[in-house]
Amino acid sequence: MDDLEETTKFPTTSFRAPAWLALLLLVPAPSLGVVFGMHLFPDSAVGRVIFLLSKVWLFTFPVLWLRFVDRKRFSLSPPRNGGFGAGIASGLLISVAIIGLYIPFGDKFIDKAFFIEKLTDVGLGSLPVYLGGMACWVLVNSVLEEYVWRWFCVEQCEKIWSKPAAIAASALFFTLHHILAMAVYFPTVTVALCATGVCIGGVIWSAMYVRYRSIWTCYVSHAIVDIAVFGIGAALLFG
Repeated sequence: MDDLEETTKFPTTSFRAPAWLALLLLVPAPSLGVVFGMHLFPDSAVGRVIFLLSKVWLFTFPVLWLRFVDRKRFSLSPPRNGGFGAGIASGLLISVAIIGLYIPFGDKFIDKAFFIEKLTDVGLGSLPVYLGGMACWVLVNSVLEEYVWRWFCVEQCEKIWSKPAAIAASALFFTLHHILAMAVYFPTVTVALCATGVCIGGVIWSAMYVRYRSIWTCYVSHAIVDIAVFGIGAALLFG
């Protein structure tokens, strides 16, 4: 991923058109999965299948595009430019901010009984299962999100816009499906506040990718933040 050639400062139309198509085929996929799987057909085979297919598409499409459209080789995104210190520092700072806001305001914006009911309904009501879900999310899902939203999405956005605009756009795209998913668990005001936090995180991680050109520096920060969020969830569930 890091060895893909950087786009020019002012992308030409020949760069923009394929990049627009790539984003059009990628960005709506997770939102459609959430809409069908969590809103329209929750707890049904149809909803689960559509949700699963959206995930499969989200994680296979970038590789297919890289191979057959961009015609470039895949890379494991080695962290040749460093950045792990920035990843750790940003992850800790974001986590402190999240926890610092949750402690005084969490009870005002989160319906604890409803949240516990929802998590119990999806099978996360016991501590061992919850910890297993957290491990899967931190070790697998967060890596895949960095691969999709930082590597593929940021680099496609860079073919259309300047670097600052590409960072902002990729963060917005990253946030969209989170808004729809959070709406299942939280009231509108809470969703708006959390979405703002997700978008800020997206901006930080996209900027880190542009600076260091490796998903692993961003992942370190992302993983630390996810652990903090799951810690808050555990406090709500198991108190």
